[in-house]
Amino acid sequence: MQLAIDTSTDTAGIALMEKGEVVAELTWRCGQNHTVQLLPNLTSLLRGMGLKLDSLEGIIVARGPGSFNGLRVGVSTAKGLAFSLGIPLVAVSTLEAEAYQHAGSGLPVCPIFNAGRGEIATATYQRKRNNWHQLAAEHITTLDTLCSEITTKTLFCGEFIPSITGELRKRLKHQAVIPSPAAGLRRAGFLAELGKKRLDSGDYDNPEALQPLYLRQPPITIPKHRPGREIK
Repeated sequence: MQLAIDTSTDTAGIALMEKGEVVAELTWRCGQNHTVQLLPNLTSLLRGMGLKLDSLEGIIVARGPGSFNGLRVGVSTAKGLAFSLGIPLVAVSTLEAEAYQHAGSGLPVCPIFNAGRGEIATATYQRKRNNWHQLAAEHITTLDTLCSEITTKTLFCGEFIPSITGELRKRLKHQAVIPSPAAGLRRAGFLAELGKKRLDSGDYDNPEALQPLYLRQPPITIPKHRPGREIK
């Protein structure tokens, strides 16, 4: 049994996979309440399946990009479970997990997250001949720049999409494919599928070294200078 955890954004999700099939899944809008909601929901999901934590054989976690607090909660929980249970851990890009559930479209898939400061976090993926490829690595850019780079029909997805759907359609017209709200909801089951492939291949992450993927570093508060003291 494998557990997938995603607390990257205001949408959180967990999924249980057994023998390559998703057997239970929970997706909810948690806002900034990852800390207080993740473990109770995990306990409820396991109890509903008649399982305990020691039934788990592997952990899959979304490593970002996303919110600083949300990623810290998910990655820390995944690392703690892997350590305490002595089971392997793999981390998957949240942008890749977001895109993977639309792999069947055959189109380039461009997940978009709000990065703040008028910028977006994005990447591009596509399934070709049954193989899943990353066409553009995770990076921060602007919507203007991204639209100027689109040259073919592309599927756009992500929690931020409803806010910019009008702009995408205005700029890209028929080249912008937007899933319905229900189809666009990020699900941990697809994260589980991606992670299971790495678990099966033995491509594990080191829990001690694993860190969330922050495309922009958290702001550092600089202490105010006090008269008579030198800041080094």
